[in-house]
Amino acid sequence: MVSVLEEFRIQSRFCGEFESPFTEQLLARCAADIEAGGIVAKLTDGWLGHPRADAVSLRLAGALHAAALTGRDPALAAEYPAAEPDWSMDRVWPIARAFLEREEAHVRDFLKSPPQTNETARATALACGFLWLAARSPQPFHMLELGASAGLNLNWDRFAFAHPPWGRAGLQGPKIPTRVEGAVPEWRTLAIASRGACDQNPLDPASAEDRLRLRAYIWADQTGRLDRLNAALDLARETGVKPEKADAGEWVGRRLARGLPAGTTVIYHSVFYQYPPLSVRLAIRDVIEDAGGRTSGGRRLAWVRFEPESILGEQRASASYVLDLVSWENGRRSEVTLADVDPHGRWMVWRS
Repeated sequence: MVSVLEEFRIQSRFCGEFESPFTEQLLARCAADIEAGGIVAKLTDGWLGHPRADAVSLRLAGALHAAALTGRDPALAAEYPAAEPDWSMDRVWPIARAFLEREEAHVRDFLKSPPQTNETARATALACGFLWLAARSPQPFHMLELGASAGLNLNWDRFAFAHPPWGRAGLQGPKIPTRVEGAVPEWRTLAIASRGACDQNPLDPASAEDRLRLRAYIWADQTGRLDRLNAALDLARETGVKPEKADAGEWVGRRLARGLPAGTTVIYHSVFYQYPPLSVRLAIRDVIEDAGGRTSGGRRLAWVRFEPESILGEQRASASYVLDLVSWENGRRSEVTLADVDPHGRWMVWRS
């Protein structure tokens, strides 16, 4: 199992690769503090879970970002990228370390909750999957999202996508700047009859505490992501659609047990499927496959997945992420990989 120190080092490199030099350097200082037996070592000593799966480094980075966002530590807020574009980790780290030492109890409490990001930039690829499906399946659509966090991507059709042919850039929703390669489907207005979602720990877009937690987990120098999140939270608060608190396997099984309505039921998720234990993944798969086998007439089922290729099929050694779509018509199953995607939604390459 990866140690806490190794997890900080791995995540530091990952942040650098994903264009966050601030978080890269911050986590590198945390790793050095662990080696030196400092406050980060004290806060993470004897971590009971799996450090990598628990993303312990991002929990700590979130605690510090929250302190900057709220002004809980004014000196830290003054040196963070939002206030100081010309930031220096040599200035930031001593203040951050002092905050961790002074606010140890508060930080320990913050570390109890797993990170949630609810990345709206993934919506470009999801939208392409829905549009591809709409050209081949009856409407209306009934949208069901698994692992939805605050449910921000339930409102995908109101986002301001930057892809020029879609003509969506002027909308008031969050601005989604994903770079698109390939002849993706044309934009069309879908008839969406219902939207629902679940999460084990759903967050409320109307809650100041939940909004802060989501904002805190955005890497502090990625201000574009923070702007998108704020706009998506406002939109979700306006629409009022909230995820239910439920286990994904139990929830989707309950929804599908009611029978499929006329049109197309679309189950979807993004960077979720690798986190539940195998038993839950199998439960999700089995209830969806069973319902797909019972499709008939104008009642179809689709499963749209933005996930690591290694978790979806036979490409176990792959490090890539893909947009994959499984659909059923009259009990017949078909599957297609539609696109290669960046896990943060920065780019996508259309295959189909």
